[in-house]
Amino acid sequence: MARFIRQYGAMYAVALALIVVFVAVRYWDPPPVEVARLKSFDFYQQAHPLQLPGPIPVKIIDIDEESLAELGQWPWPRTILAKLVNRLTDAPVAAIGFDVVFAEPDRSSPDTFIEIVEGIDESTRELIAGLPKNDVVFAEAVKRSPTVLGQSTTTRESPIVRDTKAVKTAVAEIGGDPRPRLFDFLGITRNLPELEAVARGVGMFTLKPEIDGVVRRVPNFVRVENKLYPSLTLEMLRVATGKSAVAIKSNPAGIASVVAKPFAIPTDQNGRTWVHYAPHSRDRYISAKDIVDGSYDIAKLRGHFVLVGTSAVGLLDIKATPVDDAMPGVEVHAQLLETVFTQSHLDRPNIATEVEAALIIGMSLLLVILVPLVGAIWSLLVGCGVTVGLVGGSWYLYTEEKILLDAIYPAAAGFILYSVLTYMNYVREAAQRRQVRTAFAHYMSPALVEELARDPDRLTLGGEMRDMTLLFCDIRGFTAISELYKSDPQGLTTLINQFLTPMTDVILERHGTIDKYMGDCIMAFWNAPLEDNEHAKHACASALMMVTAVKELNDKREAEAKESGTEFLPINIGIGLNSGDCCVGNMGSAQRFDYSVLGDDVNLASRLEGQSKTYGVTIVVGENTHTRAPEFAALELDLIAVKGKQDAVRIFGLLGDEEYKASESFKTLEAKHNELLAAYRGQQWQHARELVAECRKLNDQLGVLYDLFDERITEHEANPPGADWDGVFRATTK
Repeated sequence: MARFIRQYGAMYAVALALIVVFVAVRYWDPPPVEVARLKSFDFYQQAHPLQLPGPIPVKIIDIDEESLAELGQWPWPRTILAKLVNRLTDAPVAAIGFDVVFAEPDRSSPDTFIEIVEGIDESTRELIAGLPKNDVVFAEAVKRSPTVLGQSTTTRESPIVRDTKAVKTAVAEIGGDPRPRLFDFLGITRNLPELEAVARGVGMFTLKPEIDGVVRRVPNFVRVENKLYPSLTLEMLRVATGKSAVAIKSNPAGIASVVAKPFAIPTDQNGRTWVHYAPHSRDRYISAKDIVDGSYDIAKLRGHFVLVGTSAVGLLDIKATPVDDAMPGVEVHAQLLETVFTQSHLDRPNIATEVEAALIIGMSLLLVILVPLVGAIWSLLVGCGVTVGLVGGSWYLYTEEKILLDAIYPAAAGFILYSVLTYMNYVREAAQRRQVRTAFAHYMSPALVEELARDPDRLTLGGEMRDMTLLFCDIRGFTAISELYKSDPQGLTTLINQFLTPMTDVILERHGTIDKYMGDCIMAFWNAPLEDNEHAKHACASALMMVTAVKELNDKREAEAKESGTEFLPINIGIGLNSGDCCVGNMGSAQRFDYSVLGDDVNLASRLEGQSKTYGVTIVVGENTHTRAPEFAALELDLIAVKGKQDAVRIFGLLGDEEYKASESFKTLEAKHNELLAAYRGQQWQHARELVAECRKLNDQLGVLYDLFDERITEHEANPPGADWDGVFRATTK
């Protein structure tokens, strides 16, 4: 026994200390632990989202881009909203919830109109003044409808304090005072008093994201000046059921549930409900314009819960959720209603932390026993089996019982403990052999030597052939920019660093390798040394992002130049991309070599960068690259034999990403541009000239390109190329 204690006493002492630390950290719950747990729950929802059993009576009246285009910019005149509410009331719907707040009078109202418009004669002024205010018209529509107005919390005291009688809901507090557990805010952004006075309900649409910015739980109540304010969805349930009160139930562990009969909604200890998300679907949405103009059959909305909100990006109501990084905030409320209707609430019991702490202790004790007795391999196998059981059990609880239990932290704690115990066991065994292996016990080779030891041929001269994508990027007009810094060479160095840093970040973030910097030029490649099966795609994406990064840099430099009163010259770049088989490896001399790339396709990429100025496009790509990344928006520019080459290559101008390629504007331009190329190569000069004019109208940013075609057409009209002309342009400059 004494020998056993001498051998394993230190190991057990360290293990016990680690178990105490693991449990303490779990109760402390620092941000990394919390985020890892929440991300695991997100994975569950992504892998197995809520499957709706059928049509759910929840719809979103969407203030979308189409509605803004047809009905005008937001905020709309309240008369339009009155018309929308009246049509929904005629359906009739069960409840209408506004995920917007009407805090200020309508600026388009007749009384406001006559105050801001000059030159109106008195009779017209009196006629307009006699018209009802838009807010009055809206209030009348709200009064006859089951409308719940939305309001929002603020993190500062409200400048306007209104009568608290505007709160429509009585709250029954069961089991104790819930206020200490609720999220507290300093103020409220309220609606106009005349609207609050006639609405059936007023609810908070506040969404409080988690620590990582993702909305997983929605507060059912918030506290402002020690008063309770219900959420928008809770108020909609109350209004739809005709009740005047809701209840909030507490227990010693915190808030347990809220009740809007007949619905009982479980909550966490802070009164928040986990949203069991279904996949995002546009089927939930109805364009607001279709309701207003009567093109939507409102009879389909009979008995529905209707939320009025926006998916328009410009109105800034976009939230990150477990199933969608950019979900309109109004859909979060809609999905919460779906969760309530389907009784699919997710639950994280108040004892979840204790259960997870018990799992940590149990798994740790198992490893403490196994590692000294059976060794690292068998302990690892058992630990992996237990980990699989933990994760499987957590998954089962989620899918079958809708319970959220964290398996990540207990498994991570077990892995750390296993690593420590295994290491200590290794150290102990190594110490026993130290007398006969003294030299090796103190030996540690540098990383480079370790690489050479495993594979000495890796760092010899030469290389291997790989299919790669090459990128060359150069600053246009750099001489003129350098002139500005002729008395400040240090400033020019700073500028180059400001340019190269974001360009490098863009390339590295998309799996590229920087080959070298050549003054103001960057050379990079993809698919070496690590394999990248989508190297052309990543290179094209990098090129587009580099253009965006340069624009951001120019905006910053221009602002600095205005502030300092100095001259500003923007940085303009040209980029060439080409793909093909290249030799990549360690190039140089026996004394010094670098990891680089050689080949004919490398030279072509460099030449294409130079042609970007000729064709007036920022990014020129070779046909090989375009073929490997067809999802990007690109126009064929020419058949060209670049300087130094006899064979012609087909080159393309990269104009945008996948979204732009799918746009109607690009499809129209592409079709017309291809028609132009066909006419040009068919020597139909007049028709080609007409098509040049049409293309120029479709995209005025390609003026240089179409000027070039105009010049060539004029030249060919004067000097016809002949019937055997192959359409190839032979470049005389790099």
